[in-house]
Amino acid sequence: MLTVLGNFWPRRLDMRRYPVESRFYRTEPDVQVLVETQRPPGGSARGEIILVHGLEGSSDAGYMRTMAKTGLDAGYAVNRFNIRTCGGTEHLSNTLYHAGLTGDLRSVLGQFRDQGRAPVHLVGYSLGGNQVLKLAGELGEEARPLIASVCAISTPIDLAAGARRLGQFSNRVYERRFLKRMRSRVVATGRFTARQIKGASSIYEFDDRFTGPSFGFRGADHYYETQSSQLFLERIRVPALLIQAKDDIFIPFEIFDHPAIRTNPHVRLLVTEKGGHLGFLSRTRPRFWTDQVVLEWIETVRAPHEMAAR
Repeated sequence: MLTVLGNFWPRRLDMRRYPVESRFYRTEPDVQVLVETQRPPGGSARGEIILVHGLEGSSDAGYMRTMAKTGLDAGYAVNRFNIRTCGGTEHLSNTLYHAGLTGDLRSVLGQFRDQGRAPVHLVGYSLGGNQVLKLAGELGEEARPLIASVCAISTPIDLAAGARRLGQFSNRVYERRFLKRMRSRVVATGRFTARQIKGASSIYEFDDRFTGPSFGFRGADHYYETQSSQLFLERIRVPALLIQAKDDIFIPFEIFDHPAIRTNPHVRLLVTEKGGHLGFLSRTRPRFWTDQVVLEWIETVRAPHEMAAR
C-alpha cells in the first residue's frame, strides 16, 4: 500500500526560487547524461548533493523532486542525475544502462571535482542505490576526494533476489509496468527493434537476453552475480547509510543480513517496519519521511568534515 501511496501522493512544490540548469555531461565518446542542477539563492551553497533515480525513472521522479526541495531549502545545491538513456536522453547514448553501471556517475563526479564542487553527497533510490553503493565500494579509499557520503534507499543490494521477488505473481502488475517502459526506452535508443524485445515477458528474461549480453555478461545470472552492490559493501570507506523497510514488496529483507553491514564501521543500516518500496510516508507533515532522514544524515556526516577543515 505504501509503495503505491508514495508514488501517487500529490507533491505541490513551489520551486520558483530555484531555477533549473540542465547540462549534458559527456562520460564516454558516444554517451552523454543529463544532470538537472538547482542552487539556493545567492549562489553560495553549503555543499553538493547528487540524486540518482531508480529503474525506469528520471530526474522528474516524485521522490527526486521532494528531496531536491528539502536539500535546496537547507542551503545545498542539488543535482538530479539521469542515468544514461533516461529523462528523454535515449538519443544521446548508443548503449543501454544496467544496475551496476557506475562509469557515468564516476565521470560526472570527476568533472565536479575539476570544477571545485566535490566531494558530494550521493543519494540513490532503488537501482540508483545499487549504483552509488557499488561506486563507493569500487573506489574504496579513493572515494574520499569525490564522495562525502552515500545514502541508499530501498536498494536491491542482491539483484538476483530482487529480480526473483519482482517476478512473483503478486508483483506482476508492477513488472509489466517496468517492462513496458523498458521496451519503449530501448527501442528509442535504436539498439533493438520492438519485434526483437517483444518476447521478453519478465525482467529476468529481459536482462538475460538484452541487458546482460549488451554489456558482455553471459546472461542475467552473470550480470546479477557481478553487479550487486552487496559484493562491494566491505570496501566502502566513506559514510554510507542504507534505509530499508521490512515490508518492501520488491526486496526481500533477508538480504540485509549481510556480514559487511555488521562489520564495516562505515556502513549503517536504518530499518523501518513499514515503508514499502520508496513509500516512506509520515502520518504528519512533512509527509516524505526519508527526505528529512537523508538531510539529517548529511548534516551529521558533514560536521566532522567541517571540523577537520578548520
